[in-house]
Amino acid sequence: MRKKKASEIEIDETYSIVESPLHYRQGEIEAIDAIEAALSVEEFRGYLKGNVMKYTWREAHKSGPEDVRKAQWYLNRLVDLDS
Repeated sequence: MRKKKASEIEIDETYSIVESPLHYRQGEIEAIDAIEAALSVEEFRGYLKGNVMKYTWREAHKSGPEDVRKAQWYLNRLVDLDS
């Protein structure tokens, strides 16, 4: 069975390539939630900061605006930790 292209995937309201990519979901559990549960608060903060750095570092060479949106998503998640 061949993989479907993104253009062939049926999109629903919960799908977002930035906020909730289908490839990071296992049933009802998203990878980010499993990672957060496995780490201490400080470790998770470091994980989020590392992803902000990764996506801003590569944006000019890979996915441009999509990478900036991903960095923003991780930054927003970091801000939410302090709320």
